[in-house]
Amino acid sequence: MKELLGIRSKPVLCTLLVSMSMLLAPLAAQAWEPNKPIDFVIMAGKGGGADKMARFMQSIVEKHKLSSKPLIPINKPGGSGAEALIYMKQVKGSNRDHTIMVTLNSFYTTPLRQPDLHIDVLKFTPVARMAEDTFLLWVHKDSGIKNVDDFVKAAKAKGNDWIMAGTGKAQEDQLLTEFLNKAYGLNMRYVPFKGGGDVAKQLAGKHADSTVNNPSEAIGFYQAGTVVPLAAFTPKRLALFPDVPTFDELGKTGMDYFMQRSVVGAPGMSKKAEEYYAALFKKVYDSAEWQKYMKDKALQGDFLGGKPLMEYWKKERESHRKILKEIGEI
Repeated sequence: MKELLGIRSKPVLCTLLVSMSMLLAPLAAQAWEPNKPIDFVIMAGKGGGADKMARFMQSIVEKHKLSSKPLIPINKPGGSGAEALIYMKQVKGSNRDHTIMVTLNSFYTTPLRQPDLHIDVLKFTPVARMAEDTFLLWVHKDSGIKNVDDFVKAAKAKGNDWIMAGTGKAQEDQLLTEFLNKAYGLNMRYVPFKGGGDVAKQLAGKHADSTVNNPSEAIGFYQAGTVVPLAAFTPKRLALFPDVPTFDELGKTGMDYFMQRSVVGAPGMSKKAEEYYAALFKKVYDSAEWQKYMKDKALQGDFLGGKPLMEYWKKERESHRKILKEIGEI
C-alpha cells in the first residue's frame, strides 16, 4: 500500500509544482517600475548646463514613453549644491526608489569643503554618467580681446578689479579661475552665481569681464556674436570650435578639466530600482536625440553605470581633494 501511494503521489506532486511554478513565473519575471512620479533633483540653478541637460533628458523620456511615471525636475542649487545633497540624504522609505539627481563636480567638492554636512558621496547610488562637459574661456566681443595673450595683458592691467563670473563657491568655475591666476600670474576676482545661465548673462550684459562657461551655457550668446571663446580646457580642439586653441597648444599643460554630467540615485535605493534607472538612462544615452545633443553641446564620454561609475567617482573625488588642497579650500 505504501509503495502504491508512493508511486502515485510523485506524479501528482510534480504536476502541482509545475503548475504553481507556471503561475508564479510571470510574477517573478515582472521588473520593478516606479508607482508614483519621480523627483528629478538638479544640483544647480535654472538655465545652466545641468538644468538644460536634465530637462532635455526629461523630454526624451516623455517623447519615447520610456518611463511609466513622469520625471519632475526640481532645482536645488543652494550652498553650491549642499541643498541638493542634504535633500537626497534625507529621502526615506519608498521615496528612495523615486528620487534621482543630476549632478556635476560639486558632488565631490561641496562635501570635501563642508565636512559638517556628513555627506559620503560613495553611499549614493551610481545610475548613469551621461557625459563629461567641457570648458572654454570667454570674453565679451566688445572687449577687443582676440586671444589669450590679449586676455592676460588686460587682466593684469585691471588686477583684482577684473571679474570672473562663475557658478558657486569652490566649484568647477572657481577651480579654473585659480588655474588661470596661477598659470599667468593674474589676480582676477571670482564672483559666484547660482547657475551657469546667470553667469553667461553676466558676461553678455558686461557685468563681468570673463567666464569659463560650458559650451551649452554660452552657445546662444556665441551664436549671436556677443561672446568670444579664447581657449579650451581640453586636450584636443573641440569640433564645435575648430578655430579655438587648447591651453595645451598655448604651452600651459595640466589645465585640462572635465565635469561629470551624471544621474545618481538616493542612498539606500533598492537594487531593482537602480537597475531600472540604469536601463532607462542607457536608452536615453543611445537615443538619436541625446547623441545629437552631445555633439551640439561639445559633450564627451561614454556611458558609465554601476561599479564602473563608482570607481570613476572614487578617482575623481581624490583628484578634487588634491586640487582643493592646492588652492587652500580644505
